[in-house]
Amino acid sequence: VDFDLRRGESLGIVGESGSGKSVTVTAALGLLDRTATVGGVVRLEGRPLVSLPPEELRSLRGKRIAMIFQEPNRSFDPIYSIGKTFEETLRAKQPGLSRADCRVRAVELLSEVHIPRAGERLRNFPHQFSGGMLHRIMIALALANDPEVLVADEPTTALDVTIQAQIVSLLTDLRQPR
Repeated sequence: VDFDLRRGESLGIVGESGSGKSVTVTAALGLLDRTATVGGVVRLEGRPLVSLPPEELRSLRGKRIAMIFQEPNRSFDPIYSIGKTFEETLRAKQPGLSRADCRVRAVELLSEVHIPRAGERLRNFPHQFSGGMLHRIMIALALANDPEVLVADEPTTALDVTIQAQIVSLLTDLRQPR
């Protein structure tokens, strides 16, 4: 696989089910199991990612590069409220943020992805949301630390047509400089 992506561009990888689209992007971000063999070169601004030590690569994920996973229900810890999940995500890359700052940012992000009553819903747990809502929350979490590169693995699969259009519009808007 060989592709280039420049700032502000979008790239779609199309293929049959099982053709390796998800494996390609998870390998590029160093998210495959340690026993997986990954070859080739993946660069972010000329810096090779695949060969970085795990802790250095981890420091890039979430802040410079984020991913929207295909199956959101597997990505949430059932014992954490959505608010706690946002707080943990935000503080991992911005340790100085207060709990109040995290809450404000979480409400802002949940509103962007059209979660009704965003402030109230922070107290809810993953099982209290539909699959489509969890998908939108995952998108909001991926955007939490303003990544420069956003990898979206089928970001609209579990959503109804109206929400799909809103999410595609949001992802398109995010390509524009802020």
